Amino acid sequence: MVAETEVSWLRDQVVDLQSQLAFQEDTIHALNDVVIRQQQQLDNFKKVLDGHKSQIEQLAAEGEISDERPPHY
Repeated sequence: MVAETEVSWLRDQVVDLQSQLAFQEDTIHALNDVVIRQQQQLDNFKKVLDGHKSQIEQLAAEGEISDERPPHY
């Protein structure tokens, strides 16, 4: 027969595992929120970068900028 101390020990182990699982789930959700925000920032940076790239290409096509280096290089 299982002693009451063994049942108590098993119950404590289950409670500890449940606490650990809850903490890990909270951590995963927090990390997921960070990843989502970072992806949004990356998407915004890409839009800005694409806009600058388009402006540079337009200026280059209009001859307002050139790829040539100045003579002191």
